[in-house]
Amino acid sequence: MRIIVYIIAFIITSSVCLGQQSNTESEKAPVRKETGDSVYKSPRKATIYSAVLPGLGQVYNRKIWKVPIVYAGLGGFGYFAYYNQHQFNRYKTAYINRQEGLADEFNGLLSSQGLLNEMDRFRRYRDLNILGFLAIYAIQIIDANVDAHLFRFDVSDDLTFNIQPALFQTNVYAPACTGISCHIEFK
Repeated sequence: MRIIVYIIAFIITSSVCLGQQSNTESEKAPVRKETGDSVYKSPRKATIYSAVLPGLGQVYNRKIWKVPIVYAGLGGFGYFAYYNQHQFNRYKTAYINRQEGLADEFNGLLSSQGLLNEMDRFRRYRDLNILGFLAIYAIQIIDANVDAHLFRFDVSDDLTFNIQPALFQTNVYAPACTGISCHIEFK
């Protein structure tokens, strides 16, 4: 137990010397090989396409499997916003008829205050569904943009992760200090 405490204390006290090392061109992750498809996808185009027609940015990024998810979310929130607006209109019409002394479909079932409560409830649900619709719309635009930015990343199975002790020299006049070096390599 003491050794673990000493190791943690050593890491914390020597962490002042830790810093990110700059990568050279040879150390950077390789890009996807040319297969006849365009290697570069424009994030701007993907964003504009998704803003104009939901799901079009995902098609542009060749992530077609996301399109049904986008339309299911938009359709679901859109349907429930429509349904709640319809229910709101029913209770509003009944309340207006009751105030004018006319018969309504809720006579004997709800009081005037009950009609107001139901109107408020369906208005709140409608507003939440509209916010959900707008959230899905915004998320699919952001998703298309991020996918276009990450299109060139190579996702291969050959990844290595190496942790080893290291000696760091911060400048010429300071003494070297010890720490831990973490090296992730993409092959």
